[in-house]
Amino acid sequence: MTLLQKRRAALGSLFFLAGLCFASWASRIPDVQSKFQLSESQLGTLLLGLPVGSLLALPLAGWLVHRFGSKLVIMISGFGYMIFLPLIGFSPTIWTLVPVIVVFGMIGNLMNISLNTQALALEDMYGRSILASFHGLWSLAGFTGAGIGAGMIYYDVLPKFHYLLVSLIVLLIIVVAQGLLVKEGNARGGGGLVLRRPDDLLLRIGGIAFLGMLAEGCMFDWSGVYFKKVVAIDASFVALGYVSFMGAMAAGRFISDRLNNRFGRLKILRGSGFLIFLGLILSVIFPTAVVAVLGFLLVGFGVASVIPVSYSVAGRSRLYSPGVALAMVSTISFFGFLIGPPLIGFIAELLSLKASFVLIAMAGLGIVLLTSIRLEVFNENKV
Repeated sequence: MTLLQKRRAALGSLFFLAGLCFASWASRIPDVQSKFQLSESQLGTLLLGLPVGSLLALPLAGWLVHRFGSKLVIMISGFGYMIFLPLIGFSPTIWTLVPVIVVFGMIGNLMNISLNTQALALEDMYGRSILASFHGLWSLAGFTGAGIGAGMIYYDVLPKFHYLLVSLIVLLIIVVAQGLLVKEGNARGGGGLVLRRPDDLLLRIGGIAFLGMLAEGCMFDWSGVYFKKVVAIDASFVALGYVSFMGAMAAGRFISDRLNNRFGRLKILRGSGFLIFLGLILSVIFPTAVVAVLGFLLVGFGVASVIPVSYSVAGRSRLYSPGVALAMVSTISFFGFLIGPPLIGFIAELLSLKASFVLIAMAGLGIVLLTSIRLEVFNENKV
């Protein structure tokens, strides 16, 4: 392997680490609920700690990466995961668990911004698109983490010991990968806390990422419900829609870079929006098992490229450093992920679940529109 290939493998392992930590936590949420005897509403309130932590970290993440470099922030975040993931399992009371969950959410966002900044620096060294493949590794880690979690549950391993094992894996990856990370320069663009108005490029790409995350959040939280209530599939196959979506999203991220390099980022974003629209509309008009699975596969392929391509475009802002630009776009897109699932529930109760999915389909058309008008916004930044 060349040095560049080794750097790519090391960074890929860190993206995998981040996905593994998140999936490991998520796989044991039912055990956390049982341990503290939480009702559904109480569990929902506890789970809010994660997005609250992410939101608290957003204004700081870009500044920290700009000021100290993505390599140092990745190392700090990695060790943070290593410490706070087991603390979730060892927390004796709900009052100690809540702040741990909030900090865990903060660590996740710091890791997200620093990893993607590092990936953009490596992408510049390669001279071609490679960012989406790292996101593919994150998705692959989600499957791996869920599988490990299922095994731990099967063998009655307590979450705290499960999380300690994952922390050892985290430590191993950090030790091996840290020497191969890039020390990117911070000369390009401005820094500072992300509490100001983005430029036209970041507003546009933030809107695209917002709509993509709106669709992604919908599929994460409502695909099983849709298959149960609308498709009316057998209970043992309710998860088929979610698995179809997640599998297509992971696979799509591994081929996205090749498509970006061949067709260009704007065309890929435009195609992604169309696939989201087509997949959801098919699932609404023909809510049969076969067509709905096909529709969810299309949505998965559509969603796959939106965030990695949006981050790649944002990193080319001429006004802000990559870390700050990513934090701005992440802030905008985060609200799509946050408000999407409850919005679906509200519209489903007011009208129907089908109507909710039609609304999310319109988000796909919104992406097509935002990548088709006033293209000078992109041309001025050489996107």
